[in-house]
Amino acid sequence: MLVSALLMSVGINSCLCVLLFILYSILRKQPHNYEVFLPRRLVAGTSKRRRNKVARYIPSVRWIWKSWRPSEEELMASSGLDGVVFMRMITFSLKVFLFAGIIGVFVILPVNVFGDQLTQINYSDWSANSLDIFSVVNLNTRSPWLWVHFGAIYLVTAFVCCLLYLEFRYIGMKRIEHFHSSKPQPNQFTILVRNVPSSDGATVSDTVDRFFRENHSSTYLSHVVIHRTSKLRSVVDNAKKLYKKVHHKKQADPQRVKKTPMRFFSRKDTPEGHYEKVLQELEHNIRLGQAEVSSPGKEVRAAFVSFKSRYGAAMALHMPQSVNPTYWLTEPAPEPHDVHWPFFSASFMQKWLSKIVIAFACLILTALFLVPVVLVQGLTNLSALEYFFPFLTLILSMKIVSQIITGYLPSLILQTSLKIVPPIMEFLSSFQGHICHSDIQKSACNKVIWFTIWNVFFATVFSGSAFYKLSVILDPKEILFKLAVAVPAQASFFIAYVVTTGWTDTLTELFRVVPFMVSYVKRSLEPTEEEFEVPPMRYHRDTPRVLFFGLLGITYFFLAPLILPFIFLYFVLAYIIYRNQFINVYEPKYETGGMFWPMIHYTMIFSLVLMHGIAIGLFALKKMELATYLLIPLPVFTLLFNEFCRKRFMPIFTAYPAEVLTKRDREDQNDPRMGEFYDNLVSAYQDPALRPLRFSGSRNDSLTSPLLSSTSSEV
Repeated sequence: MLVSALLMSVGINSCLCVLLFILYSILRKQPHNYEVFLPRRLVAGTSKRRRNKVARYIPSVRWIWKSWRPSEEELMASSGLDGVVFMRMITFSLKVFLFAGIIGVFVILPVNVFGDQLTQINYSDWSANSLDIFSVVNLNTRSPWLWVHFGAIYLVTAFVCCLLYLEFRYIGMKRIEHFHSSKPQPNQFTILVRNVPSSDGATVSDTVDRFFRENHSSTYLSHVVIHRTSKLRSVVDNAKKLYKKVHHKKQADPQRVKKTPMRFFSRKDTPEGHYEKVLQELEHNIRLGQAEVSSPGKEVRAAFVSFKSRYGAAMALHMPQSVNPTYWLTEPAPEPHDVHWPFFSASFMQKWLSKIVIAFACLILTALFLVPVVLVQGLTNLSALEYFFPFLTLILSMKIVSQIITGYLPSLILQTSLKIVPPIMEFLSSFQGHICHSDIQKSACNKVIWFTIWNVFFATVFSGSAFYKLSVILDPKEILFKLAVAVPAQASFFIAYVVTTGWTDTLTELFRVVPFMVSYVKRSLEPTEEEFEVPPMRYHRDTPRVLFFGLLGITYFFLAPLILPFIFLYFVLAYIIYRNQFINVYEPKYETGGMFWPMIHYTMIFSLVLMHGIAIGLFALKKMELATYLLIPLPVFTLLFNEFCRKRFMPIFTAYPAEVLTKRDREDQNDPRMGEFYDNLVSAYQDPALRPLRFSGSRNDSLTSPLLSSTSSEV
């Protein structure tokens, strides 16, 4: 890739960023765009309608200042600890690449440029030169200047490890602080119990109640047995959608009578009457279904068990409940609205098979994704394109076309292909047996991280056939040397990738392109009064993206330091844009208590170890034996540091300490609201499909009476 292609790409994207910032500052002022750009403020009632129509079309940068202004405490209050962890990941990256950028740009870059390994350099026309002159490739074998890179590797590693330690400790303390400041939550007092043993003549509910009364008599409060409601839940969901549709139509125009094209509504009666009859029939069918699934023998041998104190729940969670370790298995309960109900009905064999199928599906998806990667590699090699498509020779010989194809198009294709990965991984994770939506999102996040690292980094670096990529993995003795050769060779592609994909992704996030297009289409059609919901933050989509650019920066900071300014600018844009989105757009739907940080920490450790492996292979190829031997302890020390952090901080993320739990329990003893909280806790984990529903206008109280005489027991 030539310098001119990079300069062109940077120029295009810089102008695009400025224009899109101006366009965004205008679009967000239009009242019909509030649902897209300001949904949180719209729901909260803090978005003001602008009376002056002229002011709507005057660009302003006040939104940038408003995004920068809120403190971390305000961000935690509005977006939860997960939002704080996400922004801490970005500020951590800013610190790392500010430090690494100073060393890389002002120390390593001049050393690389004035090397003489690449002799054919035209200093009078920099734009005609390859970007390799800015990389370590330009230094001769056994060059003493390589010791500068050696020192930089140790220095940056020490800096990153110190920051990781401080951040891990800080997030751990924030987790405790968030626990102390939050209101009592049902999941703090509740555990999930699986594999309840069968008992002759006793239901699952009776067995659970008797066991916990006998063994946890002082702290046991109540329980809710889980039923098989997968089929019933789909009927309830369809009924709710129909009810909302009728309700919104009545609110929109109560006087309008419109004949529906649906066959079973095409009668002479009014549409409202038909809807009422259908809803009454649905109510009856739902009640029959609820009575059926609540009958003996239809339960899942599992239950949510609630306690009178957090400490009591923790004791039951971490203590073996039976002499048979396969019975009375306990795990933390999620928040009630976070529960993923479908997989409670799955058997052990179904869950075990689903994990195997999902692992196989991930492998198939990884293999299929090599197709766009190979296409991208072909676009970066014009000679290969001319060989396979000779009729394109004339077009490819044009300078502007070759610059666009090699500098912009490959990254654009790769970026477009990656858009479908997060929703696919979330879909696959939902069938993996997780009991809550937040666990599904964490699992999907982990899958997307490693999918991106393999398919974007390794598959691009080891350019060639799939068999060649497989041979690299199967030959671990040579992998460091192959990395040392292949990674610097792809420096120009990844620099262009940061400029195009990185900057474009952040701007796409700012504009919320898909919701904006959907909103525009809805406005052009017949207006509907649908229920408006504030969107949640998709951590499994954005966290892997940010972490991947961090991996690129750490890996290439000594190989091709020219990448560092562009990565730093990416994180500056990400800091401004994501703060704006947390304040104005996204509302927390589930709270994991900062559980994404360990994933972030381990990914950064992997990035460091990968950088060390490439450095060892590079110094070995450059015949720097002493430097090679002195670098070998560095990944070992990094892994030992990671193990220290895991032992030191992970227990806080696994469970809250006893002193923290007992302190909150003592505070709750003086809280007059705890009586009402315990009353609500008894039914907090009741399956939504078993709750009494009323859709029709009938006033028969029997329709809204509870179907189950007692699905829970209370002390």
